[in-house]
Amino acid sequence: MVNSVQKAGASPAQWSSRFAFIMAAVGSAVGLGNIWKFPYITGENGGGAFVLVYLGCIAIIGIPIMMAEVMLGRRGGKSPIGTMQVLSRAEGRSRGWVGIGILATLASFLILSFYSVIAGWTMPYIMSAASGELSNISAETSGALFEGLLASPGQLLLWHSVFMGLTVLVSAGGVRHGLERAVTKLMPALFVLLLILVGYATTTGHFGEAVSFLFRPDFSSLTAEAVLVALGHAFFTLSLASGAMMAYGAYLNKKVSIVRTSFTVAILDTCVAMLAGLAIFPVVFAHGLAAGEGPGLIFVTLPVAFGQMPGGSFFALLFFVLLLFAAWSSSISMLESLVSHLHERGISRVKAAIGGGLVAWLIGITTLLSLNVWSDFAPLSMFERFEGKTLFDLYDYFTANIMMPLCAFLTAVFAGWVMKPEHSAAELGQRWHGVWYAVMRYFTPIAVLIVFYTNLG
Repeated sequence: MVNSVQKAGASPAQWSSRFAFIMAAVGSAVGLGNIWKFPYITGENGGGAFVLVYLGCIAIIGIPIMMAEVMLGRRGGKSPIGTMQVLSRAEGRSRGWVGIGILATLASFLILSFYSVIAGWTMPYIMSAASGELSNISAETSGALFEGLLASPGQLLLWHSVFMGLTVLVSAGGVRHGLERAVTKLMPALFVLLLILVGYATTTGHFGEAVSFLFRPDFSSLTAEAVLVALGHAFFTLSLASGAMMAYGAYLNKKVSIVRTSFTVAILDTCVAMLAGLAIFPVVFAHGLAAGEGPGLIFVTLPVAFGQMPGGSFFALLFFVLLLFAAWSSSISMLESLVSHLHERGISRVKAAIGGGLVAWLIGITTLLSLNVWSDFAPLSMFERFEGKTLFDLYDYFTANIMMPLCAFLTAVFAGWVMKPEHSAAELGQRWHGVWYAVMRYFTPIAVLIVFYTNLG
C-alpha cells in the first residue's frame, strides 16, 4: 500500500535540493505578517511577554501542523486537492476528506486577491523613498500621503496589477525555472536587506531599548487577549492551512527529513519577525513615537522616523524593497495550490497561472474599491456581526477566522486520527513520530478550536 501511494502520488517535478525547499517554504511563510503585522501587534500587546508566548505557540502548534502539511503533500505528491484525493483513497476513507484540499485552495486564492492590493502599497512608497519625497516628512504629510493612496482607485489598480503580474510571471515558469529560481534569489536578498536595516538601527542610540522591549518579558502587561493574539498569529505566520506547505511538500525529495526541515523553516521565519522588530523599534523609539501604532506603523509612522534621520531616504528605500520581496515570495505560494491543481487537470502551467492570476486580479478590484468608492458598501450589515464590514473586511474575516482555522483543524484530525500511524511514521521517521503523533491527536486540534471559537466570539 505504501509503495502504491508513492507511485500514484509521484510528482513530476521536484526541488533540486533541501535548500531550495527551505527557501520556498520560508518565502511562503515570510510575508507582510512578519514585517508589517508582527511589529505592531507586539507593540500593542506589551512587548517581551507577548513575544515569549508567541514563540511557545510556534513551537507547540505551528511546527506540528507544518510537519503534517508537508508530510501529507509529499506522501500524496500532488496539489492539495489531488493529494487529499490520493490519501483518502489510500487510507480507505471517505472521499469527503478532499474538502481539506478544496478549502485550503479557496482560502489561499481569496487571500491572494486582497493580499496583492496591500502588497501593491509598497511600490509607490519605494518610488517616494527613491525620489526623496519622504525626507523630513511630517506626521500630517505622511498620513495624507497614505490616505491619498487609499483614496485613489487608479493608483491602487495600477500597483495591484503590477504585483499580480509579478506573481503570475514566477508561477508560469514552473517549479525549477519559476518558483525555485525566484525564491533562491529573493530570500537571501531579503535576509541581507534586513540585516543591513538592523545594522542601521544600532546607530540610532535606541537599539538597547528595542532589545529590552522585545526580549525582556513583563508579564504584568500580558492579557488573556494578548495570549490569543499570539496563538492566532503563530498559526498564520507560518503560512499554514492555505495549501502552500502541502503544495510545496509535493515537490520534496523522499530523502529529506521533514522534521528537521520544518524546524529550520520555523526558526528562519521567526528570525525574520524578530529582526524586523529590531530594525523598526529603534527607529520608532529614536523619535519618541508609539510602538503600538497599529497597522499604520509601517506606512505612516515609520516614514516619519526615516525622514528625520541622516540617510533615512536610502534606508526607507531598502525597507520598502524588503517589504515587497517578502510579499512577493508569499504571493507566489498562494497561487501555487490552484495552478498545480489546474495543471494536473491537463491545463498548461502558463495558462493556469495566467487564468488563476486574472481571476484573483478581478476579485482584488472589489477589494481596492472597498477602500474608497465602495467604502460604504457593507453587503452583510443585516447581520450584527458583519455590520459595517466592507468587502475587504469580509474577505479577511472569512479567510482568517473561518476557512483557515477549519482547514487546520481538519488537517490535524486527518493526520492524527484518520491516517494510519505507520504511514505518517514512514514519512516523519520513528525518532520524532511518537511526540508529533501525540501532539497532533490531542493538543493541536484543541488549540486550533480555541482560536476558531475565539475568532468567532
